[in-house]
Amino acid sequence: MNAPVVIERPGPATPKSVGAAPADTHEKTHRPEDFKLRSHESVNDPNLRSSFRGAMDFLIERRAVHFSDFVAFDQLRKLGEQTRQHALNHLPDLLTQLEAKLTELGVHVHWAETPEDANRIFLDIAKAHDARMMVKGKSMVSEEIELNHVMAEHGIDCLETDMGEYILQLDGDRPSHIIMPAIHKTKQDVAEIFHEHIAGAPLTDDVNELIGIGRKALREKFGASKIGVSGVNFMVAETGTIALVENEGNGRLCTSVPDVHIAITGLEKVIEKLEHLIPLYALLPKSATGQAVTTYFNLITGPRRAGERDGPREMHLILLDNGRTQAYREERFRATLQCIRCGACMNHCPVYTRVGGLSYGTTYPGPIGSIISPHLVGLKSTRDLPTASSLCGACGEVCPVGIPIPEMLMKLREAGRHSVSQSMTPPTQALVGQGEVRLLVEVLAWKGWRLLYSHALLYRLFAWFAPRLRFLTPAWQGGWTQSRAPLKPAPKSFRDRLKERNHSPR
Repeated sequence: MNAPVVIERPGPATPKSVGAAPADTHEKTHRPEDFKLRSHESVNDPNLRSSFRGAMDFLIERRAVHFSDFVAFDQLRKLGEQTRQHALNHLPDLLTQLEAKLTELGVHVHWAETPEDANRIFLDIAKAHDARMMVKGKSMVSEEIELNHVMAEHGIDCLETDMGEYILQLDGDRPSHIIMPAIHKTKQDVAEIFHEHIAGAPLTDDVNELIGIGRKALREKFGASKIGVSGVNFMVAETGTIALVENEGNGRLCTSVPDVHIAITGLEKVIEKLEHLIPLYALLPKSATGQAVTTYFNLITGPRRAGERDGPREMHLILLDNGRTQAYREERFRATLQCIRCGACMNHCPVYTRVGGLSYGTTYPGPIGSIISPHLVGLKSTRDLPTASSLCGACGEVCPVGIPIPEMLMKLREAGRHSVSQSMTPPTQALVGQGEVRLLVEVLAWKGWRLLYSHALLYRLFAWFAPRLRFLTPAWQGGWTQSRAPLKPAPKSFRDRLKERNHSPR
């Protein structure tokens, strides 16, 4: 779902052609391995912190207006949770039913296990239609597979038409929020980006004027493009319907004007019946942007039929795995796939609010990203994300489909420190990178602790030596001493002090 953004709007690139995406622009590199470094930089950026704090407070207040009745919200959330859990419990059957129905409707269904597979399918379709440009609505899954860059490598421009996404495309930047991708940009930033990349764009920070320039620049591109790309909010197995939630109308144009429509989504987005959309749609916009309903709610059921005046003549759906079956296979992680991508957990997270989305270095930032990303790219590179939480529980409280995010974070922390053989509940197959967080010094320390506390003689020797050698205690003790005094043995052990007390005159 693309949200209305007060400072964003689309437009073209350098003098190549107004409205064309800069194919040779490479996005700024963000890696999850650099989370600690980037979060430290963000915390020390007062402008960024102020911008995020104001935006999050605004979204929190808007959401609260719609969910002021906690009893009603809890009932609706339970219904949404049950709907998603029902779909996940029947996921293989529903996907089979969906494929059969879509094929009956004339939709080409493709299965992609990896991002490379998905990009290969896009490229094959583009080559089959001799397409040199695609217009794309907002899609986090297309970000996940780096679609824009891969297409650019083959000479195909993939033009973002969501305002926030297009601003970032022009600036070579990445989204910092699931719903409002350019939330870290000010209107002054946007004005400078447009002035630099859009031929004839004046240097103005008037929001209405900027939006007008962007709309004018993009309008002609929808008709000139042979292929339109979109994401998917929900897929209905019973009817073969694809639901697309948006506010700007660019999603509707991308899916109806070009001759070919390619939708890409994670395979977990399927639900059984059309009626199951009702509670999910009632929850999504209220949780995401504090809207009762979005401006557009598109229900797409197949390509253009005989006698119809618009719509694509050819339609494709790409179902991406990319680690999702790993999360599905293990019941302890399956609830992760209930997510409807509203971003409410991010809006309420004290960590995300302070460090911003770019610090995470992953497609999906914030609490939900911290439990999804390990399945997509492995625990080795995302080892710091599950620990980037105060476990305050706000994310779990506001999740509209009842994902126990704090519980998921704890399970991922455990998985990061334990190999499969050591896990209390060994999974069917190890999570990629499981056990990578374990450090040799930590393993040795815990083994030493177990040995020490298992033998009375060793413990007594340690208790005798520790007070006498306390001057050897290091001043730096890792993360503990970043905000605390170093741990140091007491001058006298508890046993010695107790002996002195018992032998002292009364």
